[in-house]
Amino acid sequence: MTGKQGRQWRSICKGLILGTLLTSCMILLYCLSTPQIQFSPPEVPVPYSCAHRPAQGHSQSSINSSHPSKGQTCTPKVDIMFMKTHKTASSTFLNILFRFGEKHQLKFAFPDSRNDFFYPASFQRSQVKDYRPGMCFNVICNHMRFNAPEVAKLLPTDTSYITILRDPAELFESSFHYFGRLVPFTWKIPGDDKMTEFLREPHLYFDPDGFNSFYLKNLLFFDFGWDNTLALDDPRVDEGIKFITERFQLVMLVEYFEESLILLKHALCWKMNDLLFFKLNARKGSTVSKLTPELRARALEWNAIDWKLYKHFNQTFWMKVDAYGRQRMAEDVAELRRKNAEMASICIEGGHAVEAGSIQEVDMQPWQPIGEKSIMGYNMKKNVDKAHQKLCRKMLMPEIQYLTELGVNLWITKLWGHIRDIINW
Repeated sequence: MTGKQGRQWRSICKGLILGTLLTSCMILLYCLSTPQIQFSPPEVPVPYSCAHRPAQGHSQSSINSSHPSKGQTCTPKVDIMFMKTHKTASSTFLNILFRFGEKHQLKFAFPDSRNDFFYPASFQRSQVKDYRPGMCFNVICNHMRFNAPEVAKLLPTDTSYITILRDPAELFESSFHYFGRLVPFTWKIPGDDKMTEFLREPHLYFDPDGFNSFYLKNLLFFDFGWDNTLALDDPRVDEGIKFITERFQLVMLVEYFEESLILLKHALCWKMNDLLFFKLNARKGSTVSKLTPELRARALEWNAIDWKLYKHFNQTFWMKVDAYGRQRMAEDVAELRRKNAEMASICIEGGHAVEAGSIQEVDMQPWQPIGEKSIMGYNMKKNVDKAHQKLCRKMLMPEIQYLTELGVNLWITKLWGHIRDIINW
């Protein structure tokens, strides 16, 4: 056997071993991640709030006025349901929420053994770590498939419901890149540019009953608990949008993230310093597929329900901005950007994100998709002064590491991480 033939056989054997390992582990994890026993916990009234309330309020102006009203005070709202949608900068917002929760000693409802609530199964209270009927929680924010009645039985009645949306064409591109290898029907798509080929004839490849297929069609609508394969003119589509509108007090937009945070600050009576953030889980530019006008149109047509959902909330978003005041919004966004730039100069080595291979600390490595290391992260400056060390580290910390620091047992997530690392080898 020649050296070339030997290398070919080793490559084939490695592929077979890794393929067998991946398939077996995916089946195992799927079994572990699906609750085998569903039960209805007894109904016990939820306490009004279990918050360690801030000692005093601070000035806040009316949303119906474009000018601050002097003398008005309010108390920060701390009972929050954040519906964490996929591929929508939600990890960046989660970091903000974790820091706010620690600051106010809030009680988080976390999942057990993994970083989501048994997604894509519909959320159940029994999925919450150490849950007992009548327990008091302030915040729930990990990935779930939304189930409003179950969530409502977990949180106080005056809880603020918040979520975030993204342009469906850009979301589809990101989801195809990140989850595509976990969706078996994509394995039969020919060529190197699988996304483009798929969008040419999606019905030729899409299997609505296929494993993980929901990642690649109307993912937002699916995350909210609705059927993502409905026809656009099905009355349940409008019913779903109406329900989301009535349930969520604020729907943020990725494309206007800073403006969204200012609206959040106003709605929840937070302070500007509560909104500080660094962009987490960003992809390096070379891995982002630039959508041509034709591909964008095809992606929006394929995700027509999400597009209808997004257009509806884009309209209501700008109504809120108008009520807040365009000039006032511009001034507040400028202040937030200035504060973020100041923190970047204090915390981040080089002042910007770096590729995964250049991240020096293992604890700062973000979660990567299978098959590549496309998610960027940060190096923290080594000479950060004591006053900023803790805040810098928290702001730069990836989601999985932050959850671990908050006491969440992520053994299933970490097991999958080790398998992923082997596959990426």
